[in-house]
Amino acid sequence: MSPRTSTLRRVVVVGGGPAAHRLADAIAARDAVDGSIDLDLTVIGDESHLPYDRVALSRRLDDSAADLTLADGSVWTRDGIRYRGGSAVVAIDADAHTVRLADGETVGYDDLVLATGSWATVPDIPGANAGRVYRTIDDVDAIVAELGDLRETLGRAPNVVVVGGGLLGLEAAGGIARLGGRVTVVHSGGWLMSAQLDEGAGQALGRLIRAQHIELALGTRPSEVTLTPSGRVIGVTLGDGRALHADLVVFAIGITPRDELARAAGLEIGPRGGVVIDAACASSVPGIWAIGEVASIDGVCVGLVAPANAMAEVVADRLSGGAAEFPGIDDATKLKLSGVEVAAFGDARATSPGALEVVYADPARGLYQKIVVSDDATTLLGGMFVGDAAPYTSLRPLLGRELPAEPGAYLAAAGSEPPAGGDLPDDAPLCSCNNVSVGAVRTAASGGHGAHAEACTDLGALKACTRAGTQCGSCVPLVKKILETELTRAGIEVSRALCEHFGLSRSELFESVRILELTSFEQIMERFGTGYGCDICKPAVASILASQHSEYILDGGRGALQDTNDRALANMQKDGTYSVVPRIPGGEISPEKLRVIAEVAAQFDLYTKITGGQRIDMFGARLEQLPDIWRILVDAGFESGQAYGKSLRTVKSCVGSTWCRFGVQDAVGMAIELELRYRGLRSPHKLKFGVSGCARECAEARGKDIGVIATDTGWNLYVGGNGGFQPVHAELLAQDLDHDTLIRYIDRYLMYYIRTADRLQRTARWQEELDGGLEHVKAVVVEDSLGIGADLERAMAEHVDNYEDEWAATLADPERLRRFRSFVNAPETADPSVVQVRERGQPRPARPDEREAVLIAGSTIPMRGAD
Repeated sequence: MSPRTSTLRRVVVVGGGPAAHRLADAIAARDAVDGSIDLDLTVIGDESHLPYDRVALSRRLDDSAADLTLADGSVWTRDGIRYRGGSAVVAIDADAHTVRLADGETVGYDDLVLATGSWATVPDIPGANAGRVYRTIDDVDAIVAELGDLRETLGRAPNVVVVGGGLLGLEAAGGIARLGGRVTVVHSGGWLMSAQLDEGAGQALGRLIRAQHIELALGTRPSEVTLTPSGRVIGVTLGDGRALHADLVVFAIGITPRDELARAAGLEIGPRGGVVIDAACASSVPGIWAIGEVASIDGVCVGLVAPANAMAEVVADRLSGGAAEFPGIDDATKLKLSGVEVAAFGDARATSPGALEVVYADPARGLYQKIVVSDDATTLLGGMFVGDAAPYTSLRPLLGRELPAEPGAYLAAAGSEPPAGGDLPDDAPLCSCNNVSVGAVRTAASGGHGAHAEACTDLGALKACTRAGTQCGSCVPLVKKILETELTRAGIEVSRALCEHFGLSRSELFESVRILELTSFEQIMERFGTGYGCDICKPAVASILASQHSEYILDGGRGALQDTNDRALANMQKDGTYSVVPRIPGGEISPEKLRVIAEVAAQFDLYTKITGGQRIDMFGARLEQLPDIWRILVDAGFESGQAYGKSLRTVKSCVGSTWCRFGVQDAVGMAIELELRYRGLRSPHKLKFGVSGCARECAEARGKDIGVIATDTGWNLYVGGNGGFQPVHAELLAQDLDHDTLIRYIDRYLMYYIRTADRLQRTARWQEELDGGLEHVKAVVVEDSLGIGADLERAMAEHVDNYEDEWAATLADPERLRRFRSFVNAPETADPSVVQVRERGQPRPARPDEREAVLIAGSTIPMRGAD
């Protein structure tokens, strides 16, 4: 840093939260460029801690020693920037340009920045002063200490009432539950996070929160905290007359801007509180600025990271002689509340004229994904996700832009495949917290445009030099993807770590698990992982275990690892019901079995459809109906069709030489043999086969992962094809094979793919990315170049020998059947939110204007428009 001048401009910041830290960091970053910013910055905070990450406050509940300090506190060691903690400012003298501290000291300023944040709101009800609030590190530490004291005193788990079903309330509830408290969340809205989520998302979130043994009292408020004569909390009375037993009450119902200093100093205050600011973040009094939660812009105070950071950047620029303006409120958010993913961005409630909502919902499993698009279904307007927020990362940068694919392609929970490739434009926003564009990350990863620019070639360095992913972390997967793309272009080897919890790639982890004969997620995590796992590595590990051990996939703690469809052994549909797909090998079915399917469909009023995979799907089954339906089907000789799994789906066939005058081989017989051999085989992605009895290719075998086409002397084997958004033709691996050789090559190919492919990587992409491509595959499978052919065949033989139908196994065990209930406390009760209408003689999900009723706070309210 260059020497400073003797006439420094004194900047005092009141408040020591994240917004203040960002302002200091932004000023330090500008000064580091040329040392020309002559500012003396003093940040005065009333907390003793250095500024810390309030978004990560729940970590303190799990680990009392967790250090939440932002950016390791290094900014406060710089010349001309200092932090004074434990010092409360009690008054501002705008005329004298001074602030007075609680100890009587007066500090002068040239510019004053108010970053005082907000208070935790406490309702004005009797006994409220005996409760706790969830806002600061000290608040959290006090809650943890009181929970420990209560457990020791009472000799049981404390009953805790958390008031507030928003972001902070659910964070607090989840943490307290993990500490052993019996938690009830009281929320005034009809569903959780009612200020951020629509009803469908809120209901899904509620299911997931209840599944963690957290009780919910919705649509009501506390009217009194009941106390003993000595002042100890013993209960909470609700506005609807209910009384809850409570040993501890925690208020987390929102924020109130800490604007008392500004009010007393005569600054203009917003209609709902907060310091009124303009586009420059300047208050009504010259020389005084406001940023963060205390700032009111357009009448609104916002408690989110991104707007606070943007305000801090604007003020840093203005203090440095710039003319930056606040770009507007970006309320996009992606969080994990009590372990549940929640995300929303843009016009998530579809309030724009003509907005269309593309929704996938599974209320019973707590999944909800919604994409909002323009009336022509091309321009992305917003999105909302609960339970599985995977699409958020790729969709958020496309807000306001034309989608490169159909909206439904982004609904990952519905089994869709988001489009591959297609670089995002440079000006697309990537990190909303820090206002970092895709282009900025791309430039940093590639070394920029200058001759002496240095590339950031690892994720940590890239985050540090761009700030992308350093705050809430939701954009880190996309940052990583851009880094990998740029490194590949530069010819640099890219890390293939499965996720942040595993440094190994999927293939490396597969081999490690196989060699060490590990059989549980806990063993694998202890040996190779860190932390508790995530929605990336858990299903991947579940698939690895299922591929290596032919055991019931939901036993031994593996159920919690599975994707949602696997947990229900059925495919979820848009209205929260499920499809039932019995296996029909090769598409061949007897009249007797057809009759059973017809009887089941009629008895349970299911919609029936012949699929492109030559089998019959039955749609509209409720969760609690699945065992009854499958009992009939299993008794009739049907098996699970595994339509829900990353496994073999179908083997499509023509009639072959059995009936067709052009057929040269028995395509149906071969298709049935292949389907029965590879059924239930778990793999990185779903698998589809096709068998054609002649070169006319009626079974479209070359559009499948495995394609078998008959010749006069045997079979041609094609591999690596798929449909989807980017169709790929399968390539010829070997030709004119006899029966046994064909089976041997397919065994080897599939097991080699399962062992070496990345997570969710289809065979087409796997072949493309292998060094040597198809020629490498041919060398391994046909020529046994690696000497592992016998091992691959042996692994497949183990799968074939140990296969057990999952639904038959489920029906044989009463404990396994417990999973299939809509409501734990009323197992026979159907979900009243499932509404269907009839069309062309069959039931289908009702459209919004057709719904007879909508579930609101546990009640059904009639609506018009049903037919």
